[in-house]
Amino acid sequence: MPDNILEMITTSYMWLWEHMFLINVIFSFLIIFFQRRNPTTVWAWLLLLYFVPILGFVLYLILGQNFRKDRMFKMKEIEGEIKYAVRRQEESIYRKRLRLRDPELERFKSLILYNLNEGEAVLTDNNDVRIYTDGREKFHALLNEMDHARNYIHLQYYIIRGDELWKEIEEVLIRKAKQGVEIRVLFDSMGCRGHKGMHRADWERLTKAGIQVAEFFPAVLGKLQLRVNYRNHRKIAVIDGRIGFVGGFNVGREYLGKDRRFGYWRDTHICIEGSAVTSLAVRFVLDWNYAAKENIFLEDRLFEIPTYVRNGRDPVQIISSGPDSRSQVIRNNYLRLIHMARKNIYIQTPYFIPDDDIKDALIIAVKSGIDVRIMVPCKPDHPFVYWATYSYLGEMIEAGARCYTYNNGFLHAKCLCVDGLVTCMGTANMDIRSFALNFEVNAVIYSARTTMRLQEAFENDIPKSTLVTRKAYKQRSLMIRTKEQFCRLLSPVL
Repeated sequence: MPDNILEMITTSYMWLWEHMFLINVIFSFLIIFFQRRNPTTVWAWLLLLYFVPILGFVLYLILGQNFRKDRMFKMKEIEGEIKYAVRRQEESIYRKRLRLRDPELERFKSLILYNLNEGEAVLTDNNDVRIYTDGREKFHALLNEMDHARNYIHLQYYIIRGDELWKEIEEVLIRKAKQGVEIRVLFDSMGCRGHKGMHRADWERLTKAGIQVAEFFPAVLGKLQLRVNYRNHRKIAVIDGRIGFVGGFNVGREYLGKDRRFGYWRDTHICIEGSAVTSLAVRFVLDWNYAAKENIFLEDRLFEIPTYVRNGRDPVQIISSGPDSRSQVIRNNYLRLIHMARKNIYIQTPYFIPDDDIKDALIIAVKSGIDVRIMVPCKPDHPFVYWATYSYLGEMIEAGARCYTYNNGFLHAKCLCVDGLVTCMGTANMDIRSFALNFEVNAVIYSARTTMRLQEAFENDIPKSTLVTRKAYKQRSLMIRTKEQFCRLLSPVL
């Protein structure tokens, strides 16, 4: 390297180091006064900037972007129809004309109204909901439904591995494409990175077979990911507008329980047949239009009302949120359901990092005599998040909640059940990242039948779990306590 270039690099580095305090002050000023952020998140970034000056500065440039000012997803062509359906349901609620089949669900009308107002989530009551807690059963059902597709297959996953499971799915997709079925596959750039993910040649093979592929938030120049902190964490499959899948399973051999690191993979996914599938179809198209830079809302046949084989009776609202949303709709559903609970609250989540409002609501519920049960994995897939989770779990244990660590492999289910009546489940974890940074989608199911089945699944997991008592928690080592405190400080930006 020539001496003059080396001298320039050295001079620049020295200048940066000498002015780091001033740079930190400027960024602190920007964070506090020019971006509307949660105060806890602000303090987390300030700590990083001041205690780890250079690294904190770089991390802020990569992770600290705020998309809330952007309306990323546009649905101009069907906006009028959706708003008409929303206003009509609002009027029915205000005039007390909306009737739910189960009288016990009447008290949840305020939540239905909130989702209508804030998330434009229309309530449909003709849905048949099937539950899958095992990866083999879920993907067997998905493959079977895809095999019967006549018009289109839309798949969206955060993670797609190029392993034996994907080969099986790809075989069906290529065969259906040859039959004239229109197929779209949408994946997240961050979720599919790395040697275990798909490669360019894999996507090109699909494209040559007539399958359309789009990447959400692609890297710049193929390598540089400027929006690493924002991930499309949604998992949606829609077949012919008749069948929809949503939940926690991604595509990969670990989700079949074939990865030694995790062992058995315990997750929760649902298959919906009914009018709620249209809401999932719209959510997919919104994401697709943004990623593929096209507008398929103009294709009316994608939104034709199909004939349903099963005559379901479950009322469902599909809700979504992301860093571009005006409010944290999924998080607010969790919070509202916790406040509305009278008997019990069951939560399964791989990451438990609640914000102060949800944490306080759960503590109040416990101290009000409500049976609060929380189940998390016994092993980490992300160590920082795991130890932050364990820290918050300690507060719940101290308050009197029954907290379990799942021992039979890895728990990845994302599910909140209240009073055996209402469930909010889907792709969103009970953590700040899912509330504010990820693009997520959940189903709110107003059904005692379905909610009780999910609560039974929770109860069936208890014999495979360890109840963490106050005594056991207090006996944790100094090393674990240190990990907890450090990771908890970083939890707003994890």
